[in-house]
Amino acid sequence: MKKALIATACAAALGLSALHAKASTIVETAVQAGQFSTLVKAIEAAGLVDTLKGEGPFTVFAPSDEAFAKLPEDKLNALLADKEALTKVLTYHVVPGKVMSSDVQAGEVQTKAGQAITLRTEGGVQVNDSRVVNADITASNGVIHVIDSVLLPN
Repeated sequence: MKKALIATACAAALGLSALHAKASTIVETAVQAGQFSTLVKAIEAAGLVDTLKGEGPFTVFAPSDEAFAKLPEDKLNALLADKEALTKVLTYHVVPGKVMSSDVQAGEVQTKAGQAITLRTEGGVQVNDSRVVNADITASNGVIHVIDSVLLPN
């Protein structure tokens, strides 16, 4: 009986410590996911790591590595080499607030780049011409929705 109580107390303590563990930020969550190595590399090159680890909340429409692979290699390399253009592209994927997929409403939404994206909800969530392929990956400072192509601002 005493051993069972001790085991229960230990299990409860472990459970509580897990609840109090700090949740991962957008950047940490992207690194841990394993499907955003190009995005993480771009965030680092643009100097946006601290911003996306910041308080937020942010909603990030995050292109997967497969989405980045759709860009011609020379265009991707040129983008990674141009910090100003890269920052504009990356911030075009970020909207203020934590918007879960069930809360998305069709219409235009301003991005951190200062340009609007168009959200559609028929047949699943779409952002401009891109589809959300995995939604609601939560982070301590927002949410990530995986998209199937890179959004390019005007």
